[in-house]
Amino acid sequence: MAASTALILAGIGVTSLFCQWLAWRLRMPAILFLLAGGIIAGPMLGFLQPAEVFGDLLFPLVSLAVAIILFEGSLTLRYEEIKDHGNMVRNLIPVGSLVTCTIGTLSAHWVLGVSWEVALLFGAISVVTGPTVIAPLLRAVRPTAKLSNILRWEGIIIDPVGALLAVLFFEGIVSWGQGNVFGHSLYIFGKTLLVGFLIGAAAGYLNGLALRKHWLPQYLHNAGTLTFMLGVYAISNEMAHESGLLTVTVMGIWMANMKQVPVDSILEFKESLSVLLISALFIILAARVEFAAIADLGWGLIAVLACLIFIARPISIFLSAVGTSLSLREKLYLSWIAPRGIVAAAVSALFAFQLERLGYDGAEALVPLVFMLIIATVTLQSLTARPMAEFLGVKEPPAHGFLILGANPIARLIGQSLKKHDIPIVLSDTNWENVRQARMENLPVYFGNPASEHAATHMDLNGIGNLLILSPYKQMNSLATYHFMDWFGDDSVFGLMEGDQDQKARLQTASKVQNTRGVFDGVSYAKLASLVSQGYSVKTTQLSEEFSYEQFLEQYQQQALVLFVIDSKEHIYPVKDMETLEPDNDWVLISLVPPQPQKERKERENGASSQEDANASTN
Repeated sequence: MAASTALILAGIGVTSLFCQWLAWRLRMPAILFLLAGGIIAGPMLGFLQPAEVFGDLLFPLVSLAVAIILFEGSLTLRYEEIKDHGNMVRNLIPVGSLVTCTIGTLSAHWVLGVSWEVALLFGAISVVTGPTVIAPLLRAVRPTAKLSNILRWEGIIIDPVGALLAVLFFEGIVSWGQGNVFGHSLYIFGKTLLVGFLIGAAAGYLNGLALRKHWLPQYLHNAGTLTFMLGVYAISNEMAHESGLLTVTVMGIWMANMKQVPVDSILEFKESLSVLLISALFIILAARVEFAAIADLGWGLIAVLACLIFIARPISIFLSAVGTSLSLREKLYLSWIAPRGIVAAAVSALFAFQLERLGYDGAEALVPLVFMLIIATVTLQSLTARPMAEFLGVKEPPAHGFLILGANPIARLIGQSLKKHDIPIVLSDTNWENVRQARMENLPVYFGNPASEHAATHMDLNGIGNLLILSPYKQMNSLATYHFMDWFGDDSVFGLMEGDQDQKARLQTASKVQNTRGVFDGVSYAKLASLVSQGYSVKTTQLSEEFSYEQFLEQYQQQALVLFVIDSKEHIYPVKDMETLEPDNDWVLISLVPPQPQKERKERENGASSQEDANASTN
């Protein structure tokens, strides 16, 4: 008996959730499991037939979903971030795009024999890598900070740029086919560009102004922006055929570069939307892939993929690296890592729909060609990225730095002390005033939820392997604890003990989480805040045979609180229990110590003055 439409729709949602969970557990790009789920549900089992389930709504749904993806990607494209990430990233965007697009186009046309129109679109789409596939790979492999930054920012920037290139190519192909003379085709293409840029810029400015001036209530920021963007997309398409994708891309770029426009909340809203909508989209798209269409491409498909993986990417890297300080091993590693992602799959399906509807020959080859490129690059590079990094010697050493949850005065005080010892740190807070103060103190800080997808893509955790929770926000603390126990491991998450008033909450908290609590001799956040308000400060003490740990405790009358110890191998450890602490005489203590009594301070100052006088007399 055929499954009902409601059962099929519910099955798509459950499958997308399972694929996302599996990707999270295995620390691999979710798109790989989403595509596999779609192929199993569609061509293998026959459970999902998108054309029958959605009918005429299939193309509009895919179009709107692609618009959402491109808009979200363009919201991350900030001009200052492009400038701040070195010559290699700036070179990779134009040079890498040109080389990859050219080789992809020529190989698809000459090897597979597809039309120039389809080959051009494939070449443009093959440019896109994307942060959704790069970020999980970098977390699992942990290459050096330099390589991680290059790959991460290339993925963020090339995502909307590559999609925009494909949109422009598509508009050129369609406009060229709408006229019998060169002038008319040029007019259609120019109209598409003009509408896309003008409507996109105007819509971005108006929406950014509405957010900045608070013309919308806070709870409508996300929904209002999304609805307005989809409306602009539809209006743009009515004014100029298929100009909507260009319009929403320009709109997102404009909003991203307007001052004082809160786009971070919109980006976080996309996380829930991606699980429900975008994840389902890829299962639906994969279900449309036919094994016969892949088989029709023949052995030439392997040749095209080899050209992109083994020729286009290395040429792009080595040309872009001219004038940079990258070593040969670093260039070789960058040459190997270029997995294609979500935007490539969505844009290829949309344009294949369009070309088939307009009657272009060979348009049906675009989707299987792009999907096989995604599957090949994600699978091959996910499995080989770690051994390749180890073989080339570009893997980051064991991370000993700290992600500090909180940018409050206590967290900033401890962050400064760790930074002085060259311990990598990143502070994270959802309180803008705390973030602003941390930036003024020149501390690396992330504004937002550190357990979010946006943080996974944009927060730089190079050298970071521990979480230290110094936040009063209990719900956020628990969320971050669970999240980073999976990332860093159970033994690398440290939190403060809750206060006595939270005894009931402690009993309801999982023992796995409770094992992470109790750092800094079991003090609570309130106790730490009280000590800092009393004038306690963070001090570094080098132990020696002349000044032992017992003498250190006597000096501060047992009132010092040891926060961290650094052993003779320069490994740093947070202190949980001072009673069992037995540091060696060559260790370093980072402690919270009481203010020095006024009498002792005067005696010390007088002693210093006498010493200066003696030195002056001697001279």
